[in-house]
Amino acid sequence: MFLDLKNTTIGYQTPLIKGVNTTLALGDICLLIGNNGVGKTTLIKSILHQTPVLEGEIFLNGKNIKTLSSKEIAEQIAVVFSKSPVPANYTLMDLISLGKYIHYPYYFELKTSDKQEVTNIIESLNLTQYSNYSLHQLSDGNLQKAFIGRALAQNSPLIILDEPTTHLDEENKIIILKLLRDLAQNHNKVILFSSHDWRLAKEFADKMWLIHDEKLDAGITEEILLSHDDLLNPKLFHFGEEFRAPQIIAPELHKEMLYSFLQKNLKKNLSAYKFEWKTTFWEVSTHNFQRNYTSFAEIAELLRNMH
Repeated sequence: MFLDLKNTTIGYQTPLIKGVNTTLALGDICLLIGNNGVGKTTLIKSILHQTPVLEGEIFLNGKNIKTLSSKEIAEQIAVVFSKSPVPANYTLMDLISLGKYIHYPYYFELKTSDKQEVTNIIESLNLTQYSNYSLHQLSDGNLQKAFIGRALAQNSPLIILDEPTTHLDEENKIIILKLLRDLAQNHNKVILFSSHDWRLAKEFADKMWLIHDEKLDAGITEEILLSHDDLLNPKLFHFGEEFRAPQIIAPELHKEMLYSFLQKNLKKNLSAYKFEWKTTFWEVSTHNFQRNYTSFAEIAELLRNMH
C-alpha cells in the first residue's frame, strides 16, 4: 500500500479523528467528505507531516513520514489546498511550471520534455488561451485550475486536493474529476480529494473516507453511502413557528422540493393534509376530501383558500 494510516489519532491538543486504520494503493481515487470542522484539512496536513499525529503512525510508500524530509515528502505528494497564496508577477504558465522545480534546483532550465508536459497540462485544463496571463488576471475558477495544474506538473505518486472544484461550474468540475480519474487509472497515481459536492464527486471516486463522530469510515464509495442514510436523504429544514408540515409520501427529491415550496409560501398549519406523488401529479387529501394537482401553483391556490 502506498499510503498507510495505522491506529492514527488526528488533531491538535484535542483529538478530531481517533483510531484511523486505512490504506490507499496506487491507482486508487478516494473522496474525503465530512462536515466543516470535523478535521478534513487537519487530516491532510497530518499526511503531509505539517501537523504531527497525536497517536499512531502514517507510512508513505513503506516509510514512516516522521523519517522523511520535507523535500522527500514533496517528491511523493503533490497538494492543492482550497486557499493558496498567489505568487506575485507569475503567469499561469510560470505557476504550472513551478511544479517541476521540486525535482530541480531553482536556477535550473526546464528540459524540452518538461516544457511540453506543462503545455499538455494547460491544454488538458482548457487554459491554453490564458497561458501568458498574470495570475491576478484570472477568474477564481481558472486560478483554481492553475493550482491543480501545478500539482499535476509535480508528477508525484500521490496527489491530495482540498476542495479542488471550489469556484468551478459544472462543466469544469467534470473536466477536473475526469482528469483525476484518468491519472489514477491510467497513470497509476493515488488521488485523495475532499469535496462538499459529493453527489457529483462519487461518480469518479472508487473509495470514500467519511469523517463523522471523531471516526473515519473507509471503504467502497457506494457501500459507505448506503450505510449512512443521513447522506443520501435530504434534510427538511424548519424555519418558521407558524408552519406545520403535512404528511408527504414521495421520492426524496420531490418530497424536499414540495416541503421547501410549502414552507416558503404557506405560513399555516398543514398537519391535517396528506400529499402523495403519483408519478405525474400530486394527490392532496384530508379526512374529508381528495384532489389531484399537477403544479405547485395549483396546490398553493387550494391551500390559501382552505380554512
